[in-house]
Amino acid sequence: MAELLHIKSGSRAAELRYLALGDSYTIGEGVPESGRWPVQLVHALRADGIPLADPRIIAQTGWTTDELDAAIDAVHPLAEYDLVSLLIGVNNQYRGRSVEEYRAQFAGLLERAVGFAQWRPERVLVLSIPDWGVTPFAQNAKRDAELIASEIDAFNAAAQSVCNARGTAFVDITPVSRMRGAEPVMLAEDGLHPSSALYTEWLRLALPVVRAMEAAG
Repeated sequence: MAELLHIKSGSRAAELRYLALGDSYTIGEGVPESGRWPVQLVHALRADGIPLADPRIIAQTGWTTDELDAAIDAVHPLAEYDLVSLLIGVNNQYRGRSVEEYRAQFAGLLERAVGFAQWRPERVLVLSIPDWGVTPFAQNAKRDAELIASEIDAFNAAAQSVCNARGTAFVDITPVSRMRGAEPVMLAEDGLHPSSALYTEWLRLALPVVRAMEAAG
């Protein structure tokens, strides 16, 4: 992305555009706007001197891959972006939909993300699906944590395979979601969604990847 920091004589660098696509984990269900991980990412990059604009977020709690795809059609985010993030799939797993369907629909969404990123896959960042099976919500609902974990792993393996084939970055935040996702400080009030503190843990993993994107140009 470095070459996009166009410096005009005596003026500051132009702001870079960021599009964040996803579901409740991108919109930050239960946390203030400043606590959303895409917003935290922007603030961290600005602290590095990278002039990233506020993210345009297309995300809603409960969305599956096909619902996100339909929402993109409805919104028509036709601008060119310098960074695009994608985190989607937990609701496919929650509703009992197949990994095969997810793989196909995720691949379509990833291709759209690459298109929004000016057809440069190296400007696309994908985060893995966190494991909600460790949360108090799942425990109180007597959900099978081992089954959830195995299904989440299968969905993430499918997504990572698609990302590897397309040349996009894949950041695995699932282990930290399992390690810390049951801690009260890491949870929103609903006992299911992450708090701003857990999103910060995700940021620690994503930030070096995005910094490397910027350094590579």
